[in-house]
Amino acid sequence: MEEVKPEIFREIFKERERNKYYIKYEFGLLLVLGGSDFYSGSPALTALSAFRTGVGMVRIFAPKRAADIIASFSPNLAAFPLEGKIFEKKHVPILLENIVSAKEVAFSNTALVLGGGLGRSLETQEAICELLSQVDIPVVVDADGIWAISKKIEDFKGKNFLVTPHGYEFYVLTGKKIEKEMDLKEKTEIVKEKAKELGMTILLKGNPDIISDGEKIYLNYTGSPYMAVGGTGDTLAGICGALMARKISPLISAIAGAYLNGKAGELAVQKFRDGLLATDVIEFIPEAIKSLYE
Repeated sequence: MEEVKPEIFREIFKERERNKYYIKYEFGLLLVLGGSDFYSGSPALTALSAFRTGVGMVRIFAPKRAADIIASFSPNLAAFPLEGKIFEKKHVPILLENIVSAKEVAFSNTALVLGGGLGRSLETQEAICELLSQVDIPVVVDADGIWAISKKIEDFKGKNFLVTPHGYEFYVLTGKKIEKEMDLKEKTEIVKEKAKELGMTILLKGNPDIISDGEKIYLNYTGSPYMAVGGTGDTLAGICGALMARKISPLISAIAGAYLNGKAGELAVQKFRDGLLATDVIEFIPEAIKSLYE
């Protein structure tokens, strides 16, 4: 059991050579699938946090109303509208086709973040499972995506997934409750056991965050009580996705992502305190990265 230290970033955020010409896809192409009529902001938060973490490009896929709203948030965001109000099975071929093209253009520096705001209708959850059963790139499974894979978890064991549940989503995924009164050692052993059983990396959000790939356990203590606000889980997913799109393993992406999201939150809290928003966390990601080298 190890505490996450900032030294982990030394190999991630290397200084770019001044006289070398880079193209954006060297730093990853992240695909984001999320959003619905009600939750349109989630994919935007994920995408913007990924950009602030240094990913080269983000492509968002969302039902039409959500995609139109997302595209209006920022000129940095490219949002592909999926016909209809929810993500359905008819959209799966579109996503698979785009994954193939993304891998080609980005030299396989590609990952997918899925789940934020998608909803839990039967049609959507079945579509998520159909998509994930055919995906061959690393995936951050968050929010409603966790509910979807929990229904057919045997089909996804051993997949190259990073799953980012809070306490109740962990219960939905594994059937195992993490009780507040449990001591930390007991909690970590449960997360490790379930990560090993599922063959996935699990980042259990909490205080501290508990991260395991079934072999190792890491604890992250960055963050603040003022981050208990909607959207900070989306920023975490975006940071992790940005790192995975650069061919960084799910475990290292989870460790670094948890630390960086929490550190950005700590810096934002100094300014906003009770008024903290997820967008404030995003704006402080560059400062958090910079602080790692001071």
